[in-house]
Amino acid sequence: MKRSNLITAAGATRLRNELAHLWKNLRPEVTRAINAAAAEGDRSENAEYIYRKKQLREIDRRVRYLQKRTAEMQVIEHTPQTQDKVFFGAEVTVIDDSNDETLYRIVGSDEFDVKPEYISVDSPMARALLGKMIDDEVVVKLPEETRRLWIDKIRYPSPHEE
Repeated sequence: MKRSNLITAAGATRLRNELAHLWKNLRPEVTRAINAAAAEGDRSENAEYIYRKKQLREIDRRVRYLQKRTAEMQVIEHTPQTQDKVFFGAEVTVIDDSNDETLYRIVGSDEFDVKPEYISVDSPMARALLGKMIDDEVVVKLPEETRRLWIDKIRYPSPHEE
């Protein structure tokens, strides 16, 4: 399944900041360390040189990924006009059969690990919630179980809350 390109404004800023930090700060620092280690002589047994080359490959891999993702991401900066339905960016409070409440925030696939309540828009839970309204029953088919939930609250945080 292809993942979506949707991302919140805060998520887009985090990705851009990470890319800038890697490219402008960390990569030049590692490159200088590689040059210094290479100047020490035999590279085949130089642990610092080998480690730094590996680190540079990891940085370059992440930079390529971030460049690709930032070029194709679709930043959602506005709240929907109809705020009584669950759309991308919503905070949704659900109640389960045991009357326990859980809060979810539907975000992009590159930002779901920022906070524990964030879930990817591509996840089974988010797909089940999208388009639903308060008091709707939601049946979520997860790999290990099927859950029945009811939507209790829907809220769209403002960008300065993120």
